[in-house]
Amino acid sequence: MNNPRITTVEWARLEGTRPRKAGCNARLGEHGSIVRVPLARLTTEDGTTGWGRSAATPEQMEQILGRRLAELFTPEHGATTLGLPFDLPLWDLAGQRAGVPVYRLVARAGWDAAQPLRAPCYDTSLYIDDLQVADDEEAAALIADEARQGAARGHRSFKIKVGRGARHMGLAAGTRRDILVIKAVRAAVGRAAVIMIDANNGYNLNLAKQVLAETADSSIFWLEEAFHEDNVLYEDLRLWQRAHGLSVLIADGEGYASPRLLDWARAGFVDVIQYDIFSYGFTPWLTLGRELDQAGLRSAPHHYGGFYGNYAVAHLAAAIEKFTFAEWDEASVPGVDTSAYAVQEGHVQVPNAPGFGLTLDEEHFQRALAADGHRASL
Repeated sequence: MNNPRITTVEWARLEGTRPRKAGCNARLGEHGSIVRVPLARLTTEDGTTGWGRSAATPEQMEQILGRRLAELFTPEHGATTLGLPFDLPLWDLAGQRAGVPVYRLVARAGWDAAQPLRAPCYDTSLYIDDLQVADDEEAAALIADEARQGAARGHRSFKIKVGRGARHMGLAAGTRRDILVIKAVRAAVGRAAVIMIDANNGYNLNLAKQVLAETADSSIFWLEEAFHEDNVLYEDLRLWQRAHGLSVLIADGEGYASPRLLDWARAGFVDVIQYDIFSYGFTPWLTLGRELDQAGLRSAPHHYGGFYGNYAVAHLAAAIEKFTFAEWDEASVPGVDTSAYAVQEGHVQVPNAPGFGLTLDEEHFQRALAADGHRASL
């Protein structure tokens, strides 16, 4: 049965926790310790299932019920327009049906399929967790200790939230603390580790220059969302870096990105594209990643707070040559077995298991389905 119909569509929301609360970023308050994961599961008439994160509505569930798989997904291109609300479940289903991991379905030409997949990743948990601390040195030590916790979990790359002066602290005081935090994290994780900073649009051009100048000895790898995308300001920042002997990459695109962002990246003003894996989509990222490869640009899909993205994004490393990092938001969700994955020496070890290599506990899923889920069946 090569082109079966979808006979059942189920949707439920699972809930899990992070190892510790995530604090603020430059513009938002505390993110907390809870992660909520909306999941859809598709079952075909031959009994095969595939599941993954999906924000599909009951109406969209009804629309695909009874459809042939080929109407929703093709191995060559991924999810169709009709199938996109179920993009990740469809890729998992395709891997289950083929008996191979998703990364083998999407691997680029020349990729060594005999090798296990190890995707570079970074610890994204270094939020602004220090606002309750009055002393700057003590606050910096707190974030540095969080970085050590990440290193103990296998991370060798770390992204630090900055922009305290945009909302939560006075401008000068917040910027001063940003700089001390960056230096403290570098001292804590060592010179070999990769450090990135993310201002969530909380800087302006001059603040970005100040922070980069005063942390030049910390070897920042990229500056993310310094300010809302602006080609004039990015060009200025690029020229300023060259004049001062700096080579910090510019990363952007995770939020409400300018429609001109890719044009500006191709023009040399942005180095790393970060469209969100859920809102942009796994299937569209396959096309985009290959286009970015051809342009010599880096790919680093965003997913913070999505849990499932930890694992799904890692599979793109086989498809995109200039894949740079998977964002890793550590969390545990009862009902989802992630034990086949491991973070070791800064890389995600991706299992050679069908689909995305995750296991859904049936009893737990059924309880969530009964609580506030939806089910459509022929």
